[in-house]
Amino acid sequence: SVPPLRSSPPFLPSVPPSPVRPSVPSPPFLLRSAVRPPVTTRPAYPPHTLCQFTMAWRSHGDSNKSLVANLRANGLIRTEPVRTAMERVDRKHYVGSSSGSRRDAYMDTPLPIGFNVTISAPHMHAMCLELMELKEGQRVLDVGSGSGYLVACIAILVGSQGMAYGIEHVKELVEQSITNVQEDNPELKNWQILGGDGRFGLKKHAPYDAIHVGAAAEKIPEELLKQLSIGGRLVIPVGPQGGSQDLLLITRDKENDFSQKVVTGVRYVPLTDLKKQV
Repeated sequence: SVPPLRSSPPFLPSVPPSPVRPSVPSPPFLLRSAVRPPVTTRPAYPPHTLCQFTMAWRSHGDSNKSLVANLRANGLIRTEPVRTAMERVDRKHYVGSSSGSRRDAYMDTPLPIGFNVTISAPHMHAMCLELMELKEGQRVLDVGSGSGYLVACIAILVGSQGMAYGIEHVKELVEQSITNVQEDNPELKNWQILGGDGRFGLKKHAPYDAIHVGAAAEKIPEELLKQLSIGGRLVIPVGPQGGSQDLLLITRDKENDFSQKVVTGVRYVPLTDLKKQV
């Protein structure tokens, strides 16, 4: 089994922190030898839903370019490759076809895309892309790929020699997301979106240099840890549905050595099976 994780100081994004809240024990990990990692006192950041009221009013735009520019100005986008990728992936192609969704495409807020699934707010996509620190030629997995937005961004960041994989258990979303990426960036060839239960990863294409999870797991899925390459990064929200959740950055430092950093407080939809999802 995978050994317990070591805790490290939190990543501090360029967002004004809220007052420090008392630290609480991290959720138990899905390991036979499960040991709760050391608890650290850290700045508390607004949960995902509350970010709509603290950052969204500053970061939304009236076009994809202005949205990305505002995310950059507010410190959510910190590097040129992430800025370029998010400019090339137009969010309007990933939010559904309703007039309301298209009208709100450039708002910095989550939007429903059907089947009790949302496309995350742009500030969360920007933060997660920065945390993965992607390079050309890497292999990356997006768990719960939903609309396909992040798969397209990842494919641009890893270049033609890299590969972006998405795994999604809602069949209709798999089909729609493939259409979304093809219509938005038809020249992209280094990506694939497959149907399946992302809690178990995508073993046949492992190991991955980075894995992103777009829904909150109550416990860290051990299979995802196993499918990381040495030096690989797992970006995952962890915590109970409707409760306190943290966005974690987990790094596989050595074959049997993992470390973690708490990034920020978040609130995501749960990572669950298909029956509970729909």
